[in-house]
This record gives sequence, C-alpha cells and structure tokens, in this order.
Amino acid sequence: MCGIVGALANRPVAPLMMEALRRLEYRGYDSAGLATLTEGHMAIRRAPGKLSALSDLLEREPLSGASGIGHTRWATHGPPTLKNAHPHRAGRVAVVHNGIIENFAALRAELIANGRVFTSDTDTEAVAHLIDLALETGRTAEQAMAETMPRLRGAFALVILIEGEEDLLLAARRASPLAIGLGEGEAFIGSDAMALAPLTRRIIYLEDGDWAVVRRAGASLFDETGQPVERAMSISTVSGALIGKGNYRHFMEKEIFDQPDAIAHTLHAVIDPGTGASTLPPPMEQADQVSKITIVAAGTSYYASLVARYWFESLAGIGCEVEVASEFRDRDVVLPEGGVVIAVSQSGESLDTLMAMRRGRAAGQRILGLVNVPESTIARESDGVLLTRAGPEFGVAATKTFTAQLTAFLGLAIALGRAREHLAEARALELIAALSALPARVAEAVSDQQAFAPVTHMLARARDVLYLGRGLSYPMALEGALKLKEITYIHAEGYAAGEMKHGPIALIDEAVPVIGLAPSGPWFEKTVSNLAEARARGGRMVLITDAEGAGRLAVDGDHVLVLPTVDPMLTPILQAVHVQLLAYLTAVEKGTDADQPRNLAKSVTVE
Repeated sequence: MCGIVGALANRPVAPLMMEALRRLEYRGYDSAGLATLTEGHMAIRRAPGKLSALSDLLEREPLSGASGIGHTRWATHGPPTLKNAHPHRAGRVAVVHNGIIENFAALRAELIANGRVFTSDTDTEAVAHLIDLALETGRTAEQAMAETMPRLRGAFALVILIEGEEDLLLAARRASPLAIGLGEGEAFIGSDAMALAPLTRRIIYLEDGDWAVVRRAGASLFDETGQPVERAMSISTVSGALIGKGNYRHFMEKEIFDQPDAIAHTLHAVIDPGTGASTLPPPMEQADQVSKITIVAAGTSYYASLVARYWFESLAGIGCEVEVASEFRDRDVVLPEGGVVIAVSQSGESLDTLMAMRRGRAAGQRILGLVNVPESTIARESDGVLLTRAGPEFGVAATKTFTAQLTAFLGLAIALGRAREHLAEARALELIAALSALPARVAEAVSDQQAFAPVTHMLARARDVLYLGRGLSYPMALEGALKLKEITYIHAEGYAAGEMKHGPIALIDEAVPVIGLAPSGPWFEKTVSNLAEARARGGRMVLITDAEGAGRLAVDGDHVLVLPTVDPMLTPILQAVHVQLLAYLTAVEKGTDADQPRNLAKSVTVE
C-alpha cells in the first residue's frame, strides 16, 4: 500500500518528509519520490527501489524548500520504474496518489486529444493534467479541484502541489485513508497518523469523498458534493500501540476499511488493469503444461482457496484440489506429473503450510507461493511468488489479506484461462474491467455500518448461528462462521445450503439466526429453496444478497444486507466484507477484543 506525505512548514521539508515516509515503510512500496517548492519553483527527486536509493539521490542532489509532497509507491498502472515513480508532474502541478483511477484511460485519451503529452504509464498523471488544464483556463486551485473531483472514478487518496503556491496543498480521499495534521503555523498530510506522529498530535481525518485546501494556517474541507464541511480534530497518542489505528476503534476495523487499497494494489499481481494484459508467474508460464493445481492452506487462507477452486475450474478449465495443510503434510499423497502446488499463507511462515509445501515438492510438484510477505520462508522456497500487497495486518482475524488473496487468485485464474484458451477474450476483458472497478465497489460495501445494527444486536445475544451458501457462496459461509467464532466466541457453523436438510436443519428454531448468502446468479434459485426451509422452521433470517436478490427473496421479518451489484464471479469478495463487518460489529456489541481474541495468534508457526 502506498504511503503519502505532504508538508507546509517553516523549515526545510525534505528531511521531515523522508522521516514520515520511513514511518510508512510498513505499508510496502517499490519506489519513492519527493517534490518541493523553492522560491515558487518546483523540483522533483524520484528513485525506484527502497528509500535508501532516494536518500542517496538527495545526498547528491539536495532539495530545499518549505513546501512539498512525498510518496512511496506500490506499482499498479505501469511497472516500478523511474518514470512511473511519484510525484507526477504536468505543467505547474505535481501529484502523489494512492489507489486507482478507474476511468483514467478515457481521461487520458481526452487529454491527449487536447494536446497533453504523457510521460508515464500511470493513471496518476491524468489527475495532474486535469488540474493543470483547469489552472490554464483561469480557474483558481480550489475551483480546479472542485471541477476535477467529480470526474474521477475509483478509490484513491491524492495530495497536489502547485508551482508558485508555496502556502497551498490540495488533498482528497475516496476510500483510501488520508489525514491532515496541524502544527504551530505548519500543516502536514499523511496516509495515517504513523507518518504524522513526529510532526504534530492534532489530526483531522478526512471522511470518504472529502477534499481539502490546506494552508499553514489551517484547512478548508469540502464533501463530495463540493459543500464546505467540518471534521473533528483528534489528539493522537504517542503510544506505538495506537499509532496507525487513526480514528478507528480497532486495527480490525481499520483493516476492513483498508480493503479498497489492499485490493487495488494486489490487482496488478498478474493483471494490468489499465491495458488488460495478463502475465503468469513461475511456475505457471507454460499454462497448457500444468496438469493439476493443488492448493495447501490453513484457516482463512483455506477458505480463500476454496473460492479459487471454482475460479480455476470454470475460468481456466484446470482441475484443482484444496487441502488442509496440516492434513496434507502427513498423507501419502498421490500427485500427477506436471502439477503445481500453491502454498497460501498471509505471513508466509505458517508451519503447517510450509511443511505441506515441502511435502508437495518431495512429490515432484512445482511450487507457487501466495503470500503477503515477500521475504518470508514460503516465498524464498517457492519456484515463483504471487504477492498480495495488503500491507501489514495487525488484527489477528484476517480481513484485508483475505480479500487480497481472493483478488490475486481471480487474476491468476483469468490469466490461466486466457493462456489455455479456455476463457473467451471478451469474457476475460469483462472480468478485468469488473476487477478494476472492485476497489470502489468494496468502498461502497463498507460505507454504512448502521445497516448492520439490528443484525449485530441479534447475533450478540445468540448462542448458535448458521451460515448457508451454495457455489461461490459456500466458502464464504465457512469464512463468515469462522470470523464470528474467532472474535465473538459465539458458536457458528457454515454449511453448503444443499446439505442443510442432511442434518443441520435439526438445529434450527426461533433462537437460531440463519445467515443466507444468496446473491442473484447461477445458484440463486436453489438457495432460495433452502432458505425457505430454514425460515419454515422458525430460523431468524439474515440475507446477504444484491438488490435483485433482495427483491426476489426477502419477506417481512427478514434482515437484509444489500451488496453492491458486481459480476457474479466477484461476489465472494464483497460478501467477505459483509461477513467481516457482521463479526466485527457483533464483537463491539459484546465487548470482546476484536484485535486480540483469546487463544489466537496472527501467524501459527507451531504444530
């Protein structure tokens, strides 16, 4: 996840911003850069690689000035090269950006038709050109921002520096976090309070859709309609345990809201959302020679893998089995020649998954590691790595790493389907477009916690809960039940909806909430029948569906949580957000510790 900083100070800002970027290194990045103003003139320094490369460049070519912006980038549009490193400049305007501008291709074409010349592969540069073009036509900086914001689609955070405006920064957020820090005659901007902690304790967190005009004397804030708004100021704590949570109650809550970023940065693992091109990591490059995929995983990663099995089979036409790592490692497994084992682990250090991976290697399989930590043991021992770019996850219950895994899996399935000529190109492009829009849809899915209140009030008082789903929704029923168990200590079970009448239906009565994952789509009609059976036994129904499904399924007395409408293949990722929120808000209602549930560790490195 990219890191953003901005500074309007009464002292040189380059050292301040470098320190702030170092505090954001935990978010992950592959290039870095700064821009400052000196006597009104802009200068930019950028370098691929780690901050040490940028630091070395600044030793040779120092930056002066008391106004500036800085950035650490995870590549999305375009590879991690010097020309794609931030900040990006167009005329008088420099921009740093976290997230994805979904409609950048259309904006870019329009701007090129107006004579604008692009020098990078990024979506970010289009924003710089839009602002600069507005300034050229006589707009003020505030007017330029007001005109530009409605034109941008996607999930993003932006900070903008304008040549000749030494007491001005423009900032905006839509889904991606951004905070403003106010000092004594100084103002700062950062991706989170971690970056701002050494500079000021007075923090204003922008809300979704907000944009701001920031000066040393303070900040003027506007909502997504352009109307002036006020946001509360918080006093940040110096405690390392609290820095980074921002104005969220728990790390888990913050990480649920981080998911648009995590998904946006993971998208390009095998898919370029700008060009639609796809690449396959080793050992998948010869896709037609992969005889079978075997996935080994544990916990939430196992449920992500169950979803992936549907994708690999339907989109790529390749056989796939998913194994519980602790069971696979001790079995006399029979695996085919030419098979690939995918080892899935957030930390890359889960012992059972590591040992299962080694078991696959001993059986003659090639290994692909799907991890969130590139330096991990699983990554080092794999033939190739599919990296989720979710950034560090402090909550024990997996949230953003889970949806990042799903995103990476779906991208891989699309790439395999194309390479094996199993997936029609038109359908592949539809799915890639849907994936590119996914961060914004996820931002919608997390936007209204109030809708969950009646459900979480009921769940907090339940002893047993059933989750039901078919097809792609079945693994999400399992994941929903796991999340509820992990952080609320309520007994919950997930079942394939068609299996309900083979036993679990005996548990249903008026005291048992039944959570039905029933989006409109190929499994809808059969799921409706199963949920009707549960309703007839007195189960208290909670429906997680889309608008079409709600209209066809819900009856009086049901609780309905409506998902944004997406391509049916992407539904599990949005369902993940809702089952996470259900569990988290129920934990808050019960008063349990969502970040550190009893008896659990973030990474299981023992048998």
